[in-house]
Formats: sequence, structure tokens, C-alpha cells
Amino acid sequence: MDAIHPEWIAATEFIDHEHPAIREFVAAGIGKGATPKDKALSLYYAVRDGIRYDPYSFSMRREDMRASTTLISKVGYCVPKAILYAACLRAVGIPARPGFADVKNHLSTEKLTRLMGTDIFAWHGYVSLLLDGKWVKATPAFNLEMCQRFGVLPLDFDGEHDSQMHPYNSSNQRHMEYIKQRGEFDDLPYDELVADMYRMYPRLMEIGAGKAGGDFDHEAIVRPA
Repeated sequence: MDAIHPEWIAATEFIDHEHPAIREFVAAGIGKGATPKDKALSLYYAVRDGIRYDPYSFSMRREDMRASTTLISKVGYCVPKAILYAACLRAVGIPARPGFADVKNHLSTEKLTRLMGTDIFAWHGYVSLLLDGKWVKATPAFNLEMCQRFGVLPLDFDGEHDSQMHPYNSSNQRHMEYIKQRGEFDDLPYDELVADMYRMYPRLMEIGAGKAGGDFDHEAIVRPA
């Protein structure tokens, strides 16, 4: 195995794991976990289920993309939740890098698809972490409560196999399809992400953060036929 690069465990502008709120969250989240794998799994579920997923919570302001901001607000979409999980991992010395991919969401809500103008979600966030000498992917986006409400299979993580979005939901309908890998980074590639958001989703970006008017907790996942 290659030597661990310091960039993989460093605190950064967005992966700000030295923030007191993150340190407190991590201390509670790892419980009695003794091994890096135990800690990684405990923190995965703490972020997955402790931070409510809401795509209408999006914001492109720099401060809103920081791990500490997401933790304090207790809500976020896939990118901020991935940044938070990466911060938690680095806080306990586990090398972690945020990764991104474009996905086609076959079960996007009607309103969200209309606002975005597409069912392609660019820069979907996940985390790549180094455990037992191997890089594995984990995706702590959808909290369990949301999955149960919308009939989406909860995404579990065992620390040994990649945990990426399910291609089908619990009713065997097409769900997530990975169409493009964008890579993994030492910190959030903020400028590149923001430029793509304005280019690909001009209507959504024009409306602005917190003003889309959606209530994701009460929207049906399956679009009307």
C-alpha cells in the first residue's frame, strides 16, 4: 500500500474536522468502536440517519458547503453530507476523499425534475475511504426515515464493499443509474462544482438556496404516469 498522503487526513476549508461541533459529534458517533472499520461504520450511520436529506436545502455559498455548517443545520443533500462524512473520518485519522459522479434519477420527484430541467443529477456526492489497505466508496445521502417513506432501499455500508446508490427501489423500479464519474478530491472542488451548477441548472440556481418552495418530506418519489 502507498504511504498515506497528509492531504487525505488534513482539515481543509470545507472538510473542517477541527471544528468543535464535529469533534463532539465524532466522539459521540464512534461509541465504543475500537478499530478504524468500527469507527467508519458508526460514523457512516450517524451521518446517514442523523442528517436529514433534502435536495431543496441546496446552497452554493461557500460557508454552507462546510462540514460544520451541515452538522449544525442537521439537513443537507448528497454533497454536504459526503463532505461531513469525510470530515468525520479524517477526525479519527481515517484517510477520506469526497468523490463525485453524475447520476440519472429515474424516480426523481416531478417538481424537482421541473426545477432542474432534467433527471440528471450532476456532482452526486459520495466518499472514498481507506480501510484495511483498500479504498472503498460509501454514500451516506438518504436517511433511513426518508427511505422508508418513499420506498427506497436504505443504503448500507459494511466497510469492505462499495456502497453506492441502488439501481432499483423496493418495488423493483429503476432508480439510480451512474452515467459519469467525475473523480475524487482532497477537498471540495468548489469553483468547478458551482460553475457546472449554473451551467446545467440555470432555473434552479436563479431561484436560489432555500427558495425553491419544495417540501421533500411530503413529495411522492414516483412521478405521475
